[in-house]
Amino acid sequence: MKINWLKLAFAAVLAMAALRFTETATAQAAAKQKIAVVISTMNNPWFVVLGETAKARAIELGYDATIFDSQNDTAKEAAHFENLIAGGYKAVLFNPTDANGSIANVQKAKAAGIPVFCIDREINSTNAATAQMLSDSYSGCVKLGQLFVKTVGKDGEYAELLGLVGDNNTWNRSKGFHSVVDRFPGLKMVAQQSGEFDRAKGLEVMESILQAHPNIKGVFCGNDSMAMGAYQALVTAGKADVVKVFGFDGADDVVKSIADGKIVATGMQFPKKMAQQSAEFADQYIKGKRDFAQKIPVPVEIVTKENVSKYGDYGKK
Repeated sequence: MKINWLKLAFAAVLAMAALRFTETATAQAAAKQKIAVVISTMNNPWFVVLGETAKARAIELGYDATIFDSQNDTAKEAAHFENLIAGGYKAVLFNPTDANGSIANVQKAKAAGIPVFCIDREINSTNAATAQMLSDSYSGCVKLGQLFVKTVGKDGEYAELLGLVGDNNTWNRSKGFHSVVDRFPGLKMVAQQSGEFDRAKGLEVMESILQAHPNIKGVFCGNDSMAMGAYQALVTAGKADVVKVFGFDGADDVVKSIADGKIVATGMQFPKKMAQQSAEFADQYIKGKRDFAQKIPVPVEIVTKENVSKYGDYGKK
């Protein structure tokens, strides 16, 4: 009988311990603070990597994290900010849809005491976001411009596919490229159209350009999705071996295409690095840090067939 009572007592202790463990785990889960990851569009593999990496790092740091897809629509983005402010989120990892149109959303979050950390894309304000982590697109495209001239030559016709006109990255990349290419009067830009950073749109625009200007020797694309679309159009037109394609982003499919000799080069932006750092900044802010640099440049590396073996999975291997 004595042994039975000991067994019962031991079982009771175990049951109480299990109950307390469950209650503690439940309380900890309920107490988890929330971080929002607002991405311009999840219809582009590069931004999927950016968003998913930011979310994963926030979770590793002990937060609940949710991705909001703005679908390149400032109205959807505004609705996301209203929801996350009302939802008690403690920080926002933000990839804006528009350099000017997104400022009001960031200011609303700031007024509500919620820090916003911009990733990859910037807003045209120096006192709304807590920090902005941005690829050095201009310098990267200066290097691409130099490679363009070396590859295509100092004369001939070429085209440019721009990204979203409301995104500063579009113009920083274009300006960096032209700061080099425009020094060579023999190189004539016969078309400059927006492909909206989208593969299907890039294909459509490239088809139209080829019909009007069949003798182009190269095409500079403001991102890799458009570069893949442009290459597809060139294949269909039987010009893939004649027209040299340059992209920008460091997307995995373009890195593989460079290895295969289909696309000449891209600028590697390191989205995983930016995403992880933004989550770490948010964690530091929540824990009390306030002194963040307003703009934090991330160097871009040029990926070519000569060094492509060093790159993959949206960064260096």
